[in-house]
Amino acid sequence: MEDIFGPNGLIAKAHPEYEHRPGQIEMAAAVLRAFEQKHHLIVEAGTGTGKTLAYLVPAIAAACGSGARVVISTGTKNLQEQLMDKDIPFLQEILPAKFRAAVMKGRNNYACLHRIKRAESMPVLEGLDQIDQFDEVFRWATQTEKGDRAELSSLPEHLPFWRHIDARSDTCLGQKCPDYDACFITRMRQRALDADIIVVNHHLFFADLALRNGAYGAVLPDYAAVILDEAHQIEDVASEYFGVQISNYQIDDLLRDVSYLRIEDREAEKELSRVSVRIQRFADLFWISFREGRGLEGRFALTAGVSPTNLSLSNNANEASTIPSNAQTDSYDALDKALHRLETALDILKDAPADAENILRRTRQLRFDLNFLAKAEDKRFVYWLERRGRGVFLRASPIDVSAFLQDKLFEKVPTVVLTSATLSSAGNFRFIRERLGLDEGEEMIAESIFNFESQAVLYLPPQMPDPRSPQWAQAAAAEVIKIIKATEGRAFVLSTSFAGMNELFERVASQIDYPCLVQGSSAKGALLKKFRATPNAVLFATSSFWQGVDVRGEQLSCVIIDKLPFAVPSDPIVAARQRHIDEQGGSSFYEYSVPQAIISLKQGLGRLIRSTTDRGVLAVLDPRLRTKMYGQTFLQSLPPCRITSQVEELRRVFETEVSSFKFQVSGSSQ
Repeated sequence: MEDIFGPNGLIAKAHPEYEHRPGQIEMAAAVLRAFEQKHHLIVEAGTGTGKTLAYLVPAIAAACGSGARVVISTGTKNLQEQLMDKDIPFLQEILPAKFRAAVMKGRNNYACLHRIKRAESMPVLEGLDQIDQFDEVFRWATQTEKGDRAELSSLPEHLPFWRHIDARSDTCLGQKCPDYDACFITRMRQRALDADIIVVNHHLFFADLALRNGAYGAVLPDYAAVILDEAHQIEDVASEYFGVQISNYQIDDLLRDVSYLRIEDREAEKELSRVSVRIQRFADLFWISFREGRGLEGRFALTAGVSPTNLSLSNNANEASTIPSNAQTDSYDALDKALHRLETALDILKDAPADAENILRRTRQLRFDLNFLAKAEDKRFVYWLERRGRGVFLRASPIDVSAFLQDKLFEKVPTVVLTSATLSSAGNFRFIRERLGLDEGEEMIAESIFNFESQAVLYLPPQMPDPRSPQWAQAAAAEVIKIIKATEGRAFVLSTSFAGMNELFERVASQIDYPCLVQGSSAKGALLKKFRATPNAVLFATSSFWQGVDVRGEQLSCVIIDKLPFAVPSDPIVAARQRHIDEQGGSSFYEYSVPQAIISLKQGLGRLIRSTTDRGVLAVLDPRLRTKMYGQTFLQSLPPCRITSQVEELRRVFETEVSSFKFQVSGSSQ
């Protein structure tokens, strides 16, 4: 590793921006050791460590040395693209060992040739704009090598008809498809089979993990080791894929595909039409019963009664619903019987088209999932509902994923490397180990090369009301205005909720002379581009800007966080996790809420210092950092920067001679 990463190594000779990073060499050695000794590793690599190269080089060495594939899974599309477009080509150029790498994305990122051809004669398009867009997609599909939706950069991000032509597994005919050899999924899998390194995202990795050794086989080729980057996201992603979900869209898609079947037998065709009408009617009644009561969008807990089909909707995690359960029971029974009738009709079809077998499998799975949700008998799961636009989603998620991950990942794969800039809290990995079920394995913290004491100041306001009080919003806005004037804009103002973000934006924007941007006014990528290009801009945003966002240089010189990012206690999954810990005799606040909030806060503050030349101000407006006992745990977990409560000191952080600063630190020190 020294020969590659050291001052006279391969990277130093080939990379114009090379910096000697001891933490990078230590991390690379630890990853190589995990591959050679076949054990697990958890490593926190602070911003500036150079962690992607630190795990890529040993992964390539292991794959080339053993001939066994290594999977690298990322949390964001940005990092996936960075690996494939920048880091891996760089290493292919400088390393003596020759290796092949391939990227795999979720199936709905790819076009399905069979469905595109069928869509030409099917009513899936609305309006002249969509017809023109479809024509462009059709032409592209005949020319593209990969069939990846990302290549259609000239089209809108959300194409309404894409879900009717993508390569989702539900509609795949497999080897029976006339376009199987030309299929983009077939080609993607072949590239992956030929590769030493496969780059995926967490959603695809855990979708594969949930399917492995099951009835439908695996999504990814076999592998000997996996590196999970941005591993702080794993619990939530794993919870999604080890759970169960049905939605109104799912039934709509099923019925649409039934209507597309080409049936020669007239009686069978009529029966399928009759059954489809019944399913639609009972499905409408079923979903309407979940729209009554509170019509708000969001996530709500479902409570199960004595009756096996007695699902009812709670207004929050602990409050019983006023919706009459018999309406849901009756509509569920009727819907299940209608789906069973469809199952029978499909099962007895003679000379059935290839699509029929697929629809039959989907119908059986839908009935199974619906029954699992309706019974709600498995106490390891939390049952909940989400309303989003016109969509209604019923879900069951495991409360604790640690047993699933132990069984399917850590006990099956010889080497699993977990890494992120934020995995520890209070200097240890106890929280993440317990949440993910990682009992054994090496651990390390790779130090950042950034000098936070000289590059950053942590500002804590001297006086602030309780964040839950009516006076909070006005006081927070006043502090934001003072800070932004001191830093001359160039700031992210990050809130823990959309309501908090909008209120701060409305109170602050008219009181400062700097350009103000707000999340939701345009797409995330467009907002970031505009922020980078606008001198002294201020961006008001929420959690989606807390991670995976990289703005280097003085354009981002200040990050303000309004409140400590505790998970919303009324969220059904959060409430279930907290309740589970308390029922086991633990303290959900100190064992779950505090460590989780520390990791989130570190992510938010990590937006600021992105290079050795960056300087800036970190500001946390929440007074609980000073007034509560657990505040010290937060402070001890943050980078060791100077702390001040005097806003006039903030201007000095941008002066050249940082060593001449005289900060008056009141109350806390670090």
